[in-house]
Amino acid sequence: MRLAMKIAWRFLKSSRSQSLLIIAGIMIGVSVQIFIGLLIQGLQNNLINETIGNSSQLTIRSNRTDNVIIDPETVVEKIKNSEYSNEITAIVPVVEAPGIIRLEKRDYSTFIRGFDFKEADKIYGLTQSMIDGDLPAGQNEVLIGSEMAEELSIKKGDELTVIIPPNVLFPKKVMVSGIFKLGFGSANRSWILSDLKTLQLLTNKPNTSTVIEMQIKNPFDADILSTALYEYLENEEIKMSDWKVENADLLSALNGQSISSIMIQVFVMVSVALAIASVLAISVMQKSKQLGILKAMGIKDIMAGQIFVFEGLILGLFGAFSGAVLGVGLIWLFTTFAVNPDGTAVVPVYINYGFILISMVIAVTSAVVSATIPGRKSAGLNPIEVIKNG
Repeated sequence: MRLAMKIAWRFLKSSRSQSLLIIAGIMIGVSVQIFIGLLIQGLQNNLINETIGNSSQLTIRSNRTDNVIIDPETVVEKIKNSEYSNEITAIVPVVEAPGIIRLEKRDYSTFIRGFDFKEADKIYGLTQSMIDGDLPAGQNEVLIGSEMAEELSIKKGDELTVIIPPNVLFPKKVMVSGIFKLGFGSANRSWILSDLKTLQLLTNKPNTSTVIEMQIKNPFDADILSTALYEYLENEEIKMSDWKVENADLLSALNGQSISSIMIQVFVMVSVALAIASVLAISVMQKSKQLGILKAMGIKDIMAGQIFVFEGLILGLFGAFSGAVLGVGLIWLFTTFAVNPDGTAVVPVYINYGFILISMVIAVTSAVVSATIPGRKSAGLNPIEVIKNG
């Protein structure tokens, strides 16, 4: 085997231009595969983060006629003590209610959400979204969105009069502790965020919540985890929903992108494999006299075939490595120069080392498999006929 490797290396060195041409073909194929794959994956991750990165990915809702979850903390504790807790990165009960901000000249419709800010921060990233002030430190303090603050000329420290229908006769005074700006306009325009206990008192529904929101490690497992949790909780008063059901169009688009990316990569690698097989087949004809002499000197048919398999291996390794470097370089160039007006990348850099390694392994495997075709042909050469006919 070592002798076959040495002979393969000599054959490649004796035909440098041909060897470099094959390596260049593999390099381009691998770089295109890695560039397209990483670009699509980066785009998908960006879409996922923009769509559900700062929102609930798995939600427990009430199945009762009054649309409330009784004793949500017990449900939360049961989930935290289950075998599924390792899959959940954040879980928080939320009270939701339509509300009204009473102003001197008019009323302003709003949507009030109450939760534990420390836990909700893991979902919504509120700390990073604050543009003025701080998170509420206690009850009767709230956050408002940036667009609402601008439209109503509200600033940190102002006092608001809030009414939650049908309790219109019992307005509540709250203080604005800060102003946030989340990634979706509806929240910035209409949300008021309060402590869970504050909103429970405002709605006169203690020890209840409207929903329980969760984020999980792998968002694409949301439907599987949803079914498992529902069976585990055994509670007919609740129902489960996940982002995949609520964003079916987005999921369909992502699947379409993935299929397109895989098809392109397959066609690229098939083209590279055919090119390797054809060039090495020609190499067998070019090296037939040398092979005949080597066989006459005692090299067995199997070793003659191994020579070209090793050639494919060497070419594949060089081509795969250089292609990986070129592919990552193309991604870096694309994300550096393809930018939005604010200077951020159109598609953020995403380097999936596992995908790069798999692409390299596929390229090397394709090169070796392609080399077996000319390898079998070389193994079948008759040394007497080759030497006699030149």
